[in-house]
Amino acid sequence: MQPLWPSPDYPMRIGTRGSPLALAQAVETRRRLMEMHGFDETCFEIVVIKTSGDRIQDKPLREVGGKGLFTKEIEEALLDSSIDIAVHSMKDMPVDQPEGLLLDCYLPREDPRDAFLSPTVEHLTDLPAGSLVGTSSLRRKAQILYKRPDLKVVEFRGNVQTRLRKLDEGVAHCTFLAMAGLNRLGMEEAANSPIALSDMLPAVAQGVIGIERRKDAEAVKELLSPIHDFPTGYQMDAERAYLKGLDGSCQMPIAALAEIDDDQMRLRGEILRPDGSECLAHELTGDIDDARALGVELARILLDNAGPYFFD
Repeated sequence: MQPLWPSPDYPMRIGTRGSPLALAQAVETRRRLMEMHGFDETCFEIVVIKTSGDRIQDKPLREVGGKGLFTKEIEEALLDSSIDIAVHSMKDMPVDQPEGLLLDCYLPREDPRDAFLSPTVEHLTDLPAGSLVGTSSLRRKAQILYKRPDLKVVEFRGNVQTRLRKLDEGVAHCTFLAMAGLNRLGMEEAANSPIALSDMLPAVAQGVIGIERRKDAEAVKELLSPIHDFPTGYQMDAERAYLKGLDGSCQMPIAALAEIDDDQMRLRGEILRPDGSECLAHELTGDIDDARALGVELARILLDNAGPYFFD
């Protein structure tokens, strides 16, 4: 007789990074599975996995391997069955998964906007010329310098708490974080204000939690299917197809956001020169069933407009 799964004796093992935000996302995933299926908390085990991205704190990610540094060890644990599911911040995810793994469950998207944080001024426009902006995001750096070429950008790695500490220590005069992360940590008051989407378009998939599984894990598929959020899934289809069309990585300043109204989608995208000297933007609308096609087409249009040396 097959044992009941998940159960206290045979818990579902949820793989995650160990930062406070990553743990909050794993707990949210566990809560949704408990509420949907009536499981007790003892039916789950949260397994913390330290990734290369967590270990390397003294270099920009683009110099040491890009987005995959936050997922490689977790996906290896999934492939060797050390864990049953992996919970990811989708903006950290490469567009292609290793053979045998699948991303087909997304939780409802949180606020996708960026947040402005500064102990000295209220808004980005209030910063004096020459002020130091702390960010490790090539996208944010390019967007900031496009609007404020008089500012200076300094490298600012670490989790939310580390970056707030660096801000308090005066390493920079301001920084930016995702509103989604602050909301999930109950720290939304740390932000001076969210930044309007018209002023700073977010990273692809910002605010989205994705749950990865093995393709052949049918029991896992059945458990995850009821907690999948379909509107967020359509958004990810469009945004990640756009990212793949641009061959996107940490080495390119890329922004995008898909929004849904009834069965219609508005997809906005931006690409910027790394030094912020130029920004190309475009948007498309269409049926949500054509989400992937919209992403592919938007990437094609922006690349055609950019020419071959835009990102150099």
